[in-house]
Amino acid sequence: MTESSVQSALWPAPYASGAVEATVTVPGSKSVTNRGLVLAALAAEPGWLRRPLRSRDTLLMAEALRAMGVGIEETVSSSSAAAGIPATTTGEAWRVIPSGLHGPATVDVGNAGTVMRFLPPVATLADGPIRFDGDPRSYERPLHSVIHALRALGARIDDDNRGALPLTVHGSGALEGGPVKIDASASSQFVSALLLSGPRFNQGVEVRHVGSVLPSMPHIRMTVDMLRGVGAQVDEPETGGEPNVWRVSPSALLGRDLTVEPDLSNAQPFLAAALVTGGRVTVPDWPERTTQPGDALREIFTEMGGSCEFSVTADGSSLTFTGTGRIHGIDVDLSEVGELTPGIAAVAALADSPSTLRGVAHLRLHETDRLAALTKEINELGGDVTETADGLHIRPRPLHGGVFHTYDDHRMATAGSIIGLVVDGVEIENVGTTAKTLPDFPRMWTDMLAGAGA
Repeated sequence: MTESSVQSALWPAPYASGAVEATVTVPGSKSVTNRGLVLAALAAEPGWLRRPLRSRDTLLMAEALRAMGVGIEETVSSSSAAAGIPATTTGEAWRVIPSGLHGPATVDVGNAGTVMRFLPPVATLADGPIRFDGDPRSYERPLHSVIHALRALGARIDDDNRGALPLTVHGSGALEGGPVKIDASASSQFVSALLLSGPRFNQGVEVRHVGSVLPSMPHIRMTVDMLRGVGAQVDEPETGGEPNVWRVSPSALLGRDLTVEPDLSNAQPFLAAALVTGGRVTVPDWPERTTQPGDALREIFTEMGGSCEFSVTADGSSLTFTGTGRIHGIDVDLSEVGELTPGIAAVAALADSPSTLRGVAHLRLHETDRLAALTKEINELGGDVTETADGLHIRPRPLHGGVFHTYDDHRMATAGSIIGLVVDGVEIENVGTTAKTLPDFPRMWTDMLAGAGA
């Protein structure tokens, strides 16, 4: 790449001249959208997803299911714009029409963990071969536990013994299923992947996690809740079952009409904007009850110096977060909410005391090695961050402008943007990588600074 093309890829992170005051409508949850698509594709009758996220990860999931024979009819209407929701990020409604899954087909997973992990179990139910490929980084992301588990359950998979992409699942139209042991220490998605397709296996599935740790438990709770919502019977540890064992009984799944919640993890940079500028940001439609990890932001960012107010009216629920002008360091275990780490690290770099972020060693295997990337990029702006065995230690220092690299990681881009609000001269390399889960981020960010909805 030439120097000129590198420079043209830089986005000057907007600097906030004062306290941010805005209302920000956050598009739908990627995690809910992609789980909803899988469950609807495996149902015995058509279903609807309303206000699904339309981003790279969710469009890859939809295209993959279409390639295997599922009908997905998409409508986008002008009412999205009227509600303040970008048409580029929200599908007004997706009607999912289940059909006999079949190959041959090729699936592009991009660098989406949900696609590369949730769909090989689905592919075992197809009649014919399904090949999975993706971005170069996807070859480095762990997939071995899903591959080994599916083989133990009766699937035939060609992966040249790599335990990673690319691979081909030779579907036979059914999978026997039954009990299986896996190590999901690297990703809770390994558990969710097997549970989502489990009702369609002949014997259902019993997933026993045998690893030392299990990160991101809220995402497994989300999977269980959504399975139960379409009629599946799930026994889990939190409802009196065996520790680290989940059982899904074989059954037909119901088609349902699902409205997708806003993505609370994608609300993080906007709440952080209120915190670091001493401002006030309201996020409409914040759910009263949710399994999304992003809901933990209410407690974490309050401990770091802000305050939040949850309100319920006839028009729905909303969350208003207010900064106080001061940012405090935090010592926090993020093992259940690891995806929030980049944004929390960005805020911690601007705090008045040190922070320790723990329990997130698995982030080294995400879209990039997030711990190494955060350390390098914050330090190159003048920070003092060191990696620990399972996280980061952050000692605040005066920061200066410079290029903040993203490593094709959407959460690195939003983390750099948070710092840029109060550190003049920060430039984000490849802000377009936010299209993975939040395609309109640059416009939403500048609209927020202009006081949208305030």
